[in-house]
Amino acid sequence: MSATGGFWPGEAPAAQEENVQEENVQEPEAAVPEAPGWPEPHEEEAEPEAEAPVEQTSVAEPAAVEPEPAAEEEEEPEVAPAGHVPGELDIPEGVAVLEGSPSGADRTVGIVVSRFNGEISNRLLESALEALAVAGVAEERITVMPVPGAFELPIGAMALAKTRRYSCVIALGCVVRGETAHFDYVAGEAASGLQLAGLETGVPVAFGLLTVDTAEQAEARIDKGADVARAALEMADLFSQVRKQARAG
Repeated sequence: MSATGGFWPGEAPAAQEENVQEENVQEPEAAVPEAPGWPEPHEEEAEPEAEAPVEQTSVAEPAAVEPEPAAEEEEEPEVAPAGHVPGELDIPEGVAVLEGSPSGADRTVGIVVSRFNGEISNRLLESALEALAVAGVAEERITVMPVPGAFELPIGAMALAKTRRYSCVIALGCVVRGETAHFDYVAGEAASGLQLAGLETGVPVAFGLLTVDTAEQAEARIDKGADVARAALEMADLFSQVRKQARAG
């Protein structure tokens, strides 16, 4: 044995080489447990990808809620009623104005009413008579003249107006559209004939003939009788003012 650690000369280097070889062999063994660790970082990277759809759904929720208030705002203007709307005129000061009043004082009224579609015509007449009573027209100053149908309304109104006994004439009736062109001829001739009666006699003739597509539309317009009665009284008062102004001038 020598100072080389108890090995014969020439053996010590061989032992060292074996140790070096063993160390070199152990190094790859230490790398083997590291291999299963490689997929772990891939799994950690997959986690944020799973969170991505969650963020998308959270963004999509307010988008579905936004159109609802917009739809409600669009429906608000549709509530406005269709048809003729009464209004006031802005007339400059200093301009002479002749304006009638729906007053029934000292007025005589003639009413020509169609018996055709009598259920509707009766209710129109009732509505007109109630409006005349409220306006102050006495019952004894009202004359009602029934005629067969709407086509006879103009000639009946003309006959009443020509007597010069009535301040105004009210024409009432109802024509419902059917399957033929009969509606167009009757409604059109009745309208033009009633206007002609007023133009030729100078007596206001109020148009109270309902021209509708269905009976339900007529039911919804029964108050037209009252509207026509007030319009007739207003025009009668206006014509009276015009005549007074003509006499004074």
